[in-house]
Amino acid sequence: MNPMTRILLTVFVVITAVIGAGVYFSSQDGGTAGAGGTQGDGEAQVVRENSHRLSSPPDSDVTFVEFLDFECEGCGAAFPAVEQLRAQYGQQVTFVARYFPMPGHFNGERAARAVEAAAQQGQFEPMYKKMFETQSQWGEQQVPADEVFRGYATELGLDVAAWDEAYNAPATLERIKDDIADGTALGVQGTPTFFVNGKQLDIKTYADLGAAIRNALGQQK
Repeated sequence: MNPMTRILLTVFVVITAVIGAGVYFSSQDGGTAGAGGTQGDGEAQVVRENSHRLSSPPDSDVTFVEFLDFECEGCGAAFPAVEQLRAQYGQQVTFVARYFPMPGHFNGERAARAVEAAAQQGQFEPMYKKMFETQSQWGEQQVPADEVFRGYATELGLDVAAWDEAYNAPATLERIKDDIADGTALGVQGTPTFFVNGKQLDIKTYADLGAAIRNALGQQK
C-alpha cells in the first residue's frame, strides 16, 4: 500500500467513525421520550415510592411494571391483556404503571398530565382506564385534546378547578419527566415496555406476559 492510499484509507475510517457516532446519538435522541427530569438520588429505579400502583397486595414478592404512553396504539392493544392479568394475579402481584409519552405522539404528554392531575385527587386508575378506553377518539390527531381530557375529569366527578390547576402545573410535568428519566436510564426505547421483578421482558406475544408472571411466582415458592 503506497503512502497516499494509506492516508486516504485513514481519512475514510475517521469520517466513517464520526458519521457512525452521529447516527447513533441521533437515533438515541429519537428513541427516547425527550428531556427527562432529574431524580433525587440520581439512580434509575424500575419502581419508586411515588410510582402509581394499580394493585398492591400485602406480602407481594412479584412486581409487574409497564412504561406506557396513553396515545400509543401498542399500549392500547396491550391494555385488555394487562387488565386480564390484573384480574388473574392482582391478589399476588403488584402492578405498576409509569409514564413514558413518546415525542411522536401529539397528545401523549397531555394525556399523561391529565392522568397525573387525576391521580392528585386519588383517581389515577379511573383516568388511566378512561384514556385507553377512549384512545381511538383522541389519539393520532394533531390538535390539542385538552378540552377532551377536561371533559373526562368532569365525567369522573373530579374537582375540575383543582384538576385544571394540576394539569397546567410545572410540577405535574416534572413528575412525568421523572418517570421518563428512569425509563430512559433503564433502556426503555419504546412503549409498551414491561418489567417483572426489575427485569425487562422480551416478549413476542401477550401470553409471554402471563408466563413471566407465573415464572416469577413460581420462583417465590
